[in-house]
Amino acid sequence: SPPSTSTPSRRWLGALALATLLALTGCSAFSRAVKEGDTASQQQKWAEAEAAYLRALAADPEASEVKVKLTKVRQAWSEVVLEEARGVHANGDLDGAMKRLVRALELNAENAPARELLNQTLDARVAVGQAALKEERLKEARTEFDAVLSVAPDHAAAKRGVDGVQVAWAKRWFGTGESLEKAGKLGNALVAYVRADQERVGATAARERAEAVRQKLRDEVAFLVVATPVEDRAGAPDVIQRLGAGRLAAMLPTQLPLRVVTDAPEGREGVRLDLALERVLPLKTTEDSQRTQRYLAGNRSVPNPRRGGFEGKLLQAERALEEVERKQAAALREYLRMQGELGMVRAAAERCRERERRECREALQECGEAARDAEKPGQLPGECNPARCSNKDCAAEELLLLQRMAAVNDKEKALEAALDKSEAQRIEVQRNRDSTFREPVTVEEPMYSDFVYDVQLHRLTVTASVTAVMRDLLKEQAVVAPVTQDYAVAHEDVAHKGYDRYGVLADPVQLRNELELRVEVGDKAVSDLARRVKERFDVYRGKRVEDARRGMVRPGAEDVVETSVRALLLTADAPPQDILQPLGRARGLNRPEALLGL
Repeated sequence: SPPSTSTPSRRWLGALALATLLALTGCSAFSRAVKEGDTASQQQKWAEAEAAYLRALAADPEASEVKVKLTKVRQAWSEVVLEEARGVHANGDLDGAMKRLVRALELNAENAPARELLNQTLDARVAVGQAALKEERLKEARTEFDAVLSVAPDHAAAKRGVDGVQVAWAKRWFGTGESLEKAGKLGNALVAYVRADQERVGATAARERAEAVRQKLRDEVAFLVVATPVEDRAGAPDVIQRLGAGRLAAMLPTQLPLRVVTDAPEGREGVRLDLALERVLPLKTTEDSQRTQRYLAGNRSVPNPRRGGFEGKLLQAERALEEVERKQAAALREYLRMQGELGMVRAAAERCRERERRECREALQECGEAARDAEKPGQLPGECNPARCSNKDCAAEELLLLQRMAAVNDKEKALEAALDKSEAQRIEVQRNRDSTFREPVTVEEPMYSDFVYDVQLHRLTVTASVTAVMRDLLKEQAVVAPVTQDYAVAHEDVAHKGYDRYGVLADPVQLRNELELRVEVGDKAVSDLARRVKERFDVYRGKRVEDARRGMVRPGAEDVVETSVRALLLTADAPPQDILQPLGRARGLNRPEALLGL
């Protein structure tokens, strides 16, 4: 049809117009950008010309003539920048000349004069850096060498200059550390030695000196535990041996400045530990009890639980079938009743229709006779009234017939649904019946019995009573109450005879040796003593750490560094970062953890 033909034509024309518009717009943007680039190039506005040609290439990336123009603009711009660099270089501004020469080579990598002048500039900056290095102006020298390496990472002279600066810094920090060490400022000396080692590893003996100073500081802040000889009141030298100073030192953490000594100078932090072994009591006990062992005595027949479950399902299915069949019978009776009523209503409607047809035929016959006997031809007599054949007398019977037919259809559908449900339930009953009869009535199950047998529980316990008196070295005259603690180690095992018939294997008693338990109870006592010493040490170093934290408002001060380094050595197992990191930043340490020898 014409509308269907014109609609695609209009769409095609619209798409063509849009494409043409886009092409014209693109061409217009391209030509406008090229024109702006040509104008800016003639005026030697190189940045504007480059930007315009780049816009043109964005519109048409394949425009070779624009690429040629862009290359020429960049070459001309490179020459201009080169001339500026020459003027700056003549004035002695090497940094400004280097930046301009790098820009000239970015614009034109083939600019040989620019590359030659750049090499001369880099060599000149290296010479300036070497002169600054000789005059001990290390920061200026490092700045020059880093600037050269940022442009030419493989410049050999600049690399050697950086190495020379690092060695000079290492020697300077090493000298600072020696001065601080002679002045007795060991914390600051340790920081200086670590900084020297980080500047250049191996350039000086900073690492060895740092370890020596670190050891001096650890000895200075060490928490001393004066362990006196253990008093043996129980006559147990084997247990006494486990409570000695060597075992106590082995139980304490080695990375912390905790020292177990036999004597301590005055004025040192620590505790004096007096131990006395009161008694060592071994105790062996035996307890009689009984255990049971289940064994298979035979088999017996029991009702099959699976069959019982199937029978229950079958009974439920049969009862459901009875209910479905009852509903089916009721639906069938209702359907038959409605069919009977429909037959009566249909017969009444047929009689009414027959009566109307008969009356209509009689009316037509009378109308014909009256028309023949009419006095005036063409005049319609009164007997020819159409209302006599209107068929309105049977409207009620027709409506009732339609209602009965609809009701019969509904009952027929309900009856069909009941028949389908009854058939499905009958299939379900048969399936459950088959499952039930396939299962046996009884099954065999194992019969177990319990065998009771005698068991003996053997327990060996070694108890050691240790009295400890822990006095503060700074307050030795204070009265301290002794603490007596019982340490117990037990081992137990069961024993019984063997009865092969019932599957009970013989289990003889296998108790540990009493000597082993005596050694273990000594280790348990010294471990608890080490824990109590560590608690005293935690209190001591907590005060030092709080003093260091209060000085973190000025972490670079010498007195703060002394306090902080000692606090860090006391917390080598978990150094507080709020002290370690500010101290490292203030003294320029790459790895502040090196202060702790990590």
